[in-house]
Amino acid sequence: MHKHPSHILLSPRITEKAAYLSEKGCWVFNVAPDAGKREIVDAVRLLYKVNPRKVTVARLPRKVVSTRGSARKGTTGGGKKAYVYLKQGDSIELA
Repeated sequence: MHKHPSHILLSPRITEKAAYLSEKGCWVFNVAPDAGKREIVDAVRLLYKVNPRKVTVARLPRKVVSTRGSARKGTTGGGKKAYVYLKQGDSIELA
């Protein structure tokens, strides 16, 4: 079953670490929890017209957190993120 690339790459991950890595040729994306590396590579090729040289994937665990202002507990979303490394000179426009 083939998914549309926008169902694999959910959104770019906008953090200080991601901004630092983008200067070094690595872009970070939130990806679908069931996405594999091959699907992520194909989605980047289709959406951004660049060939990744390497993709690494990391799971984000759910965490129990306390809400502000009340003693209630909640959980963070968790999920999965992908680090997409490009060849020197290639880049992805996220804006």
